[in-house]
Amino acid sequence: MTAPESGSVPEVADKALPTASPESAPLPADFKSGFIALTGRPNAGKSTLVNAVLGQKLAITSNTPQTTRHRFRAILTTRESQLILVDTPGLHKPLDALGEELNRSALKALEDVDLVAFLLDATQRFGRGDAWVLEQVKRAQAPTLLVITKAALASPEQSQCQIQAAEAAHRFVDVVVTSALEGRGVEDFVASCVALLPEGPAWFPSDAKSDQPLEVLVAEFIREKVLTSTYDELPHAVGVAVEDLSYDPRRNFYRIEAIIYVERESQKGMLVGKGGTRIKAIGSAARADLETLLGAGLYLDLRVKTRRNWRRDAHQIKRFGYGE
Repeated sequence: MTAPESGSVPEVADKALPTASPESAPLPADFKSGFIALTGRPNAGKSTLVNAVLGQKLAITSNTPQTTRHRFRAILTTRESQLILVDTPGLHKPLDALGEELNRSALKALEDVDLVAFLLDATQRFGRGDAWVLEQVKRAQAPTLLVITKAALASPEQSQCQIQAAEAAHRFVDVVVTSALEGRGVEDFVASCVALLPEGPAWFPSDAKSDQPLEVLVAEFIREKVLTSTYDELPHAVGVAVEDLSYDPRRNFYRIEAIIYVERESQKGMLVGKGGTRIKAIGSAARADLETLLGAGLYLDLRVKTRRNWRRDAHQIKRFGYGE
């Protein structure tokens, strides 16, 4: 396993994502660590499971496909182990350049990991899409853990049918049934991962929670509120870029300026809303979550601009930081 790129732990996020040096005490001789790729179809519950494992919200969630656009590493460190959960975009049939790039990012995450966790929604019948994802998983050199999600919304019989269908298509080293929102099976998932990981070093400082720059986390928290406040094609057409982020340690206060991009002028009006009501509501909801994330007060300035057909332009997609 190769070490993470230098500088991958955010420097500015000292409140929410500390970056102190690892503990001075030596690690146990049998310390375990490794990278675990979470994969599955869109809305399988990958980001919800990540948040449940960490015990705090770092990955955004919504019912909109392609909610996750970044390959996101979340880090759980204990005295005995360090788990690096690689949350990936859901694998799907792409309809544009953005979808193709997200698929490439998700498939790339299967390379050079120690374990693959295949997430399967208990409420949705195992289908061709799931079988296709498993075909991609088979290319990975790592063992595969089957994780049944949303079990609280399904009967035990439904969960068992999903397990049987998945095991008929692929060989798994273990099976865990979870309902992350209720906290069911989350400890079992962590224990199974630790048991399957090799002994190794701590790749990140002991108090790091993510490798994402703070600007990316902020942009994603804002985009989540757009996803939950809009409908039809608009959520897919949105990209968010943080233009300025500054922190005043004396006041424990952040100032953030961000731009929400859409693809057409008509979408701008839909996002702003009559008299600016929708954009104000989005800003208020995002600010509340960001204050919890950062442990600080903040001023959030949101603007809306048009960047025509950006999802079909590979250069524009890269500017938003999506994909490889």
